[in-house]
Amino acid sequence: MPASEVVVVTGASAGVGRAVARAYARRGARIALFARGAGGLAAAADEVRELGGTALPRPVDVAEHDQLDRAAGEAEANLGPIDVWINAAFSTVFGTFDELSPEEYARATQVTYLGFVHGTMAALRRMRPRDRGVVVQVGSALAYRGVPLQTVYCGAKHAIQGFHESLRCELLHERSGVQMTMVQLPGLNTPQFSWARSKLPHHPQPVPPIYQPELAADAVLRAADRPRRREYWVGGSTVGTLLANSVAPGLLDRYLARTGFSSQQNSDVDDSARADNLFEPADAAEGRDFGAHGAFGGTAHSRSPQWWVARNQALLALGGAVLAGVGAVLARSRR
Repeated sequence: MPASEVVVVTGASAGVGRAVARAYARRGARIALFARGAGGLAAAADEVRELGGTALPRPVDVAEHDQLDRAAGEAEANLGPIDVWINAAFSTVFGTFDELSPEEYARATQVTYLGFVHGTMAALRRMRPRDRGVVVQVGSALAYRGVPLQTVYCGAKHAIQGFHESLRCELLHERSGVQMTMVQLPGLNTPQFSWARSKLPHHPQPVPPIYQPELAADAVLRAADRPRRREYWVGGSTVGTLLANSVAPGLLDRYLARTGFSSQQNSDVDDSARADNLFEPADAAEGRDFGAHGAFGGTAHSRSPQWWVARNQALLALGGAVLAGVGAVLARSRR
């Protein structure tokens, strides 16, 4: 994509969205930053400008379709036609199903699932008439495999996966020039675990291994640049989870029932001043900027062998072909 590309990032004030905005800024992109928290948005916009990009921050609740659509119109009026739309905003509640209220469930689903639907609607409304553009859905390994304590998040990610597959088929049917792809992420070291509402006795944490959000940002940019693949997988835990769920889902259920509660909590992290961003942003104008990283920097990985393989498939294929050719020559020489 050209350096002057116009990009929309939802959930841009923190976590993966923040890391994605930084990565696009280094390419000189014009970036519309959408999120609820004014404080986090302002800090993200400053970073984008410092890194060489153009920033248009807009406080938006993705659960409200009209808000998001108006912001998309402002983005095109100020930055130009949108080339790439990235849906990354979400909210969730950690806890067992019986601890969650209908109001909490509705709110988290509206943000995490319908926010992606609303974002995609706003993007396609503008991209379809031009017959070009890319929509990237930021997904999760939990779109394929639910885990305990995250019924609302897993349900929403499963819904996004089905929505993505269905809509992608429709675009293919009409031979649209608009491309859709999805990035399935592993556990990440983001502020999600410090500001999502939690009913747990200890600080929530991702299912290990944990990776830094910059790895996710790299995958999102690669997916946007090469969107013909239906989805991209990042992190060692994602493929293993998918394979285990495909081969022995019942055994995996029992394994997660035994280990999924303790592996998603960390008693070493101080939870006394916990934030809560379910109904109101935790990074409001008077609040602190949470940035891209969470509380697990000491254990989070900045590299993933699986993602290296995915990024270098052409190189590996060439190496395999060379080795096969050498083997064939050696075999002939021994005859």
